[in-house]
Amino acid sequence: MEPPTMNPVVEPLSWMLGTWLSDPPGAGTFPTLQPFQYLEEVYISHVGQPVLNFSFNAFHPDTRKPMHRECGFIRLKPDTNKVAFVSAQNTGIVEVEEGEVNGQELSITSHSIARISFAKEPHVEQITRKFRLNSEGKLEQTVSMATTTQPMTQHLHITYKKVTP
Repeated sequence: MEPPTMNPVVEPLSWMLGTWLSDPPGAGTFPTLQPFQYLEEVYISHVGQPVLNFSFNAFHPDTRKPMHRECGFIRLKPDTNKVAFVSAQNTGIVEVEEGEVNGQELSITSHSIARISFAKEPHVEQITRKFRLNSEGKLEQTVSMATTTQPMTQHLHITYKKVTP
C-alpha cells in the first residue's frame, strides 16, 4: 500500500514529519522540581488529512521506564500560517495551543487547558512551546509553563535527530 499523499494544507509543517529520537537527552527544570534528564521518541505523521498526528513518549534515561506521554493533532488554518496544537497527556491534562508557523519554526501558546478533577497541584495554567528545525537538521523543542504557584518559566528543552522520514 502506498503512503497517502500529503494534504497541501499541512505542507508548511512537513519539516516536522518523521520519527525523532532525543540526542542528547532532554533537560527538565522548574522551581518546584529537581532538575532531570529524559529520553524521548517523537512520531509525527499524516494520513492525507489536513492535519498532522503526533505522539511524544518520554523515558527515564537510566531505567528506560515510561515517563510523560502525550498525543494529538496539529492543524493549520488553510491559506494562513495559523496553527492549532491539540494534546492529551497521561498527567490528565488536555490542552489546545495556538500560534504560527514561520519557515521552520512553530511557536504556540495555550488557548485552553482542561484537567481531570484529581490532577495533582500545582495546576498548570499556561504553556508555550517552540519547535524549530536547526541548521544541523535536528528538531528542537522548548516548553515553558506557568502554574498556580509559579510564573512562566522554561520547563523543558530537547533536541531530536531524525531516524525515519
